[in-house]
Amino acid sequence: MSQLQAEIERLFALGMDARNQPGAMDTFIAFRQALSRGELRAAEKRDGRWQANAWVKQGILLGFRLGVNEETRACDTFTFVDKNTFPVQPFTAANGVRIVPGGSTVREGAYLAPGVICMPPMYVNVGAYVDEGTMVDSHALVGSCAQIGKRVHLSAASQVGGVLEPVNATPVVIEDDVLVGGNCGIYEGTQVLLRAVLGSGVILTRSTPLFDTVRGEILRATEDAPLTVPEGAVVVAGARAITKGKAAEWGLSVYTPVIIKYRDDKTDKGVELEDLLR
Repeated sequence: MSQLQAEIERLFALGMDARNQPGAMDTFIAFRQALSRGELRAAEKRDGRWQANAWVKQGILLGFRLGVNEETRACDTFTFVDKNTFPVQPFTAANGVRIVPGGSTVREGAYLAPGVICMPPMYVNVGAYVDEGTMVDSHALVGSCAQIGKRVHLSAASQVGGVLEPVNATPVVIEDDVLVGGNCGIYEGTQVLLRAVLGSGVILTRSTPLFDTVRGEILRATEDAPLTVPEGAVVVAGARAITKGKAAEWGLSVYTPVIIKYRDDKTDKGVELEDLLR
C-alpha cells in the first residue's frame, strides 16, 4: 500500500498534468477499488484521536482530475452525466448489503460493510465508510469521506456532510451505536462519539456551540479540534435567548443544540425497537 500512496501523492502533485502520465488511470482505478473494498479510509482513529489520511483524499481529488464527463442511462429517458472515474457502484448478494428497491445510489470509492441496510432513496458519496449493521434510512445522505461506525441509525432525511478539501481536514465522524434522529444535520468535521443520541432536528456545525446542561459546559470547535459530541450524550434541538439589541426587545431566540442527559437504561429501551427492522 505504501507504493500506491507514493504514486498517488506524485500524481496529485502534478495537477492537471497527471492526465498525461502513463499508467495514471490504472493507478487511480487500483486506488478506487481499494476504497470500495474498505481497505483504505479517508480518516482513522489513532491514539484516541480521529485523523485524516490526506493522501487518500488526494487520490479522490485525482480521480476528478483524470475523469471526463460521461453519459449513462438507467433507461431510455433517465440519464446521468458525471465523471467516468466515479460511476455507480454495483452490488450483489455476496456483498451482504441490503439495498431496498427505490432509487438509492452508492458511488464507487465508498465502502458499505456487510449488514448495512439502505432504505430508498438514499445516497452514499465517494470516500465514505459505513460499517457493519448500520441503517441508512430514506432521504439520508452520507457525504464524501464521512466515517460511519457500527450499528448506527441514520434516520430519515438526516444529512452527514462531506469534506474533501482541504485534504488534511478531518471529515464528519459518527462512531458506533449512535442514533441520529430524523432531519438532523452533521457538518464541517463534527464528531459524534460512541452511543450518543441526536434528537430529531439537531444541527451540528463547526460554528455551533453545544450546551451541556448536565456537566455545565459549553462545547465548541477550536482551531485544532472539531465540535465533538461526548460519548453517550443525548442531544436535542433547543433555543437560546438573545439578550441584546432589538432582538432582545422582540423576545427572539436562536437555535442551539442542548445535551439534556446522558444515555441510560431508559434511553436504551427507547431505541432498541429498531433492531426488529434488521
